[in-house]
Amino acid sequence: MPWHQTDAMTERVKLITDHLSGDYGVAELGRRYGVSRKTVYKWLGRHAAEGWAGLEDQSRAPVHQAGAIGAQVEQRILELKARWPDWGAPKLRHKLRQGWGEENCPAESTVSAVLKRHGLVKARRRRPKAVSGGGGPLAHCTGANQVWCIDFKGWWRTRDGKRCDPLTVSDAWSRYLLRCVGMSAGTGGLLVRPHLELLFREYGLPQAMRSDNGTPFASTGLGGLTELSVWWLRLGLRLERITPGCPQENGRHERMHLTLETSRAREPRAHLRAQQEALGKFRAEFKEERPHEALDWRVPAELYEASPRPYHGQLPPAREYPEGWAVRQVRGGGQMKWRSRDVAVTHALAGERIGLEPRADGVWAVWFEALELGAFDERTGRITRCPKLPERAREEPAL
Repeated sequence: MPWHQTDAMTERVKLITDHLSGDYGVAELGRRYGVSRKTVYKWLGRHAAEGWAGLEDQSRAPVHQAGAIGAQVEQRILELKARWPDWGAPKLRHKLRQGWGEENCPAESTVSAVLKRHGLVKARRRRPKAVSGGGGPLAHCTGANQVWCIDFKGWWRTRDGKRCDPLTVSDAWSRYLLRCVGMSAGTGGLLVRPHLELLFREYGLPQAMRSDNGTPFASTGLGGLTELSVWWLRLGLRLERITPGCPQENGRHERMHLTLETSRAREPRAHLRAQQEALGKFRAEFKEERPHEALDWRVPAELYEASPRPYHGQLPPAREYPEGWAVRQVRGGGQMKWRSRDVAVTHALAGERIGLEPRADGVWAVWFEALELGAFDERTGRITRCPKLPERAREEPAL
């Protein structure tokens, strides 16, 4: 039977008081307070052993936990967390398993509990929509160097007030972080090509470059071309651009940016040189030490290998367009000459040769290298751009 509906501690004190008076036996106390004799003996024993404090409620947690980890395991978890403070329980458990084996490794939930107990878990900011790091539009990547992803990470200021705009380049298949370099404001677009030239010399040429639609990767002009993307096309690279406002189409690269945002490398340093040292350490850790669940817990450096397409610093010969096409040189003002008329093309192609493929009476498809830019109508003297640059490789017309 339960205690009477009053405060339990008060009832226990009254029970002990009545017992100490000597007027009531155990059975009578049980009937008086509506509990069993076993319960009466329990509280009498508690009072005899601990005094009035023994009547307080005690923890119901077991004294010995069968699944508890030893101090050595807990210490090792804290050591791994100190070495990689930005890593969570899954990656720390993977490192622990590599050293101690699966049979001696605690569960991921146990590792997480240790981190929480020591206040080492960061509260994650709520985001309106998570950026997927899975396949999606990049599902066609089946090997290294098929697609390189390029972007600028959101900028911040160093402690001396200078703006830092990190340029990042990664291999889409292996997640190998090829470049992570902080640039000062106003120089990002100018210095992208020199950094890419260094990358191409070290790792060779990829098959395609994937970017968003911002400068210096794309423009609002014909074909979305810029001087940088024209250079890529001349090198024989395919252009892949995500849909505006859809960063999930470059999800693997954006997921790397999220890791950078929450890392110690994001903390403002004294100046750009010190910031670059921090970014360099982040890059080394990301590609050589940080395991990825999507890669079966391997690190990107285990999968990535340089491209078999070397870069020697020179452009290959310009494309020879098929017989029957009209070929025009784009002048410095971004125009071509057509039957004594100036036709606007794009400033990005100044000095380059374009090909015009006959399609219908007075209508020509405009090509630069392997990219179709739009349709030229002789009657209007204007080029109408293609509605959207394809995400996948456009088949080059037969020569």
